[in-house]
Amino acid sequence: MAEKRDYYEVLEVAKNATADEIKKAYRKKAIQYHPDKNPGDKEAEEKFKEAAEAYEVLSDPQKRARYDQYGFAGMGGAGGFSGGGMSMEDIFTHFGDIFEGAGFDLGDFFGGGGSSRSRGPRVRRGSDMRVKVRLTLEEIAKGCEKKIKVRKLVQCKDCNGTGSADGKTNTCPTCKGSGRVIRQQRGIFGMMQVQSECETCGGEGTIIKNKCPKCGGQGVIRDEEIITITIPAGVMGGMQLSVPGKGNAAPRGGVNGDLLVLIEEEEHKDFIRQESDLIYNLLLDMPTAVLGGQVQIPTLTGDVKITITPGTQPGKVLRMRGKGLPRIDQYGRNYGVGDLLINVGVYIPERLNKDEKKLIEQLQNSPNIVPGSADKKNFFRNLFGI
Repeated sequence: MAEKRDYYEVLEVAKNATADEIKKAYRKKAIQYHPDKNPGDKEAEEKFKEAAEAYEVLSDPQKRARYDQYGFAGMGGAGGFSGGGMSMEDIFTHFGDIFEGAGFDLGDFFGGGGSSRSRGPRVRRGSDMRVKVRLTLEEIAKGCEKKIKVRKLVQCKDCNGTGSADGKTNTCPTCKGSGRVIRQQRGIFGMMQVQSECETCGGEGTIIKNKCPKCGGQGVIRDEEIITITIPAGVMGGMQLSVPGKGNAAPRGGVNGDLLVLIEEEEHKDFIRQESDLIYNLLLDMPTAVLGGQVQIPTLTGDVKITITPGTQPGKVLRMRGKGLPRIDQYGRNYGVGDLLINVGVYIPERLNKDEKKLIEQLQNSPNIVPGSADKKNFFRNLFGI
């Protein structure tokens, strides 16, 4: 599999490019690699898809912010993440209208009105929805399923989403069912035939005379739905997952939008997360630090005992391999498990009773208790790295 290229590199724009510059760059690439202009050229088709994927991310402020911060890991890929894997149908459905602002239609520009990709009636797409899901580290470690109730636009059952009370629609008299109208316009290439959306039917090619009384001819109503979301192991707070087709329903039988799930992590009482590693702060009492012994350490799968060697110094880091969180690559694929890092501290009591104070005083001048110059150097090197 070829390595994915940076989206800014694909569109040949700077990282601080404006939305208008990104749009113009995508339009330029799409014209260059459009399949109608490069028939049978698989490489051109792949570059056409690559440009559309880059534009899909960089044209959306939220997706662009996630990409700028986390790269492909923030956008995802396999395992339910958004971004990547766009089909030709997706591209023409979502981005075809970007060329109308330039005064031409892709089908007319490349095929003189006779392109094999000349668009027919408009297929509406429902809007995406965004929800937040809070997860514990235990849920993130294993992956889980979450059921959430959302209020959204759903298909009207009375008319089966058609918007028509009797199920009948009439062909639009203006566009004759094509959803598009053609007009002559002078452009930089001379006289051109330009397609645009039919204003009479809104690009659908049909009109409804007997509208459904429940949905008012829209084919959708607002209702509640319980949706099951599969959360893959190893996700991070701030990541966004996509559940295709679970967003708002589209008017009159169009394509449903997607449900975009923003991951939030709950703060854990014991651990601090550092990507796929977990950090646990262990505070030892002086006798255990000096004499050694066994202490109990929490993990995400239950408590375990570890051995403290005699003379353990504050600042030492112990590592328990494979006790962290699953590692995922930029495509959402798992490739191992992180570690549990144990930061060791030693508790120095602030208050002592008379007998305790006497015991400490007896040790004060012992040669093994008082640090030497070498001990001092090693201590601060281990603790602070200096």
